[in-house]
Amino acid sequence: MSMLDIFGGDSRRGGGMSAITLALLGTLAYRTLKGKGRLADMLGTSAAPTPAVAPPGAPGASASTAQGGAGGLGGLLGGLGGGGLGAGLRDLMDRFRDSGHAEKAQSWVSTGANHSIAPTELAQVLGNDRIEWLMEQTGMSKEQLLAGLSTELPNAVDKLTPGGQLPTDAELAQQLRH
Repeated sequence: MSMLDIFGGDSRRGGGMSAITLALLGTLAYRTLKGKGRLADMLGTSAAPTPAVAPPGAPGASASTAQGGAGGLGGLLGGLGGGGLGAGLRDLMDRFRDSGHAEKAQSWVSTGANHSIAPTELAQVLGNDRIEWLMEQTGMSKEQLLAGLSTELPNAVDKLTPGGQLPTDAELAQQLRH
């Protein structure tokens, strides 16, 4: 399974990553990415540098700048390595546990059916700082962001944990190479 299978995008068809794909990556790698500038810039997906918060209608203010091929994603994931993404995944699971939603998140890791999570529950887990940062990085509204993540996050975590448990950094790094 390739990272494009997990996070989306298809450079062969000219399609890039959607804003929700950027949000998904940002959610999982938040701790690693937080202080390193705009997520879209790190992914090499923005056409030109943009301010941290672009005004409406400006480049970077919409999901259109969140387009990119596998090269940008590969660059980010290569820079993160298994440890960056693995640490983010473990941190996210801890946040679910600490906010009372451990059962839902554990269902995504385990081999059984994935439980759904409502956008309001996800907002409780992520917290305002993380949500605001993700909104800045993707150009998405809070409602769009949470609705998209509540749909995509369970599937992504499920795919990152094919053995029914959180992977080690080495296992995740190996998975990222395929």
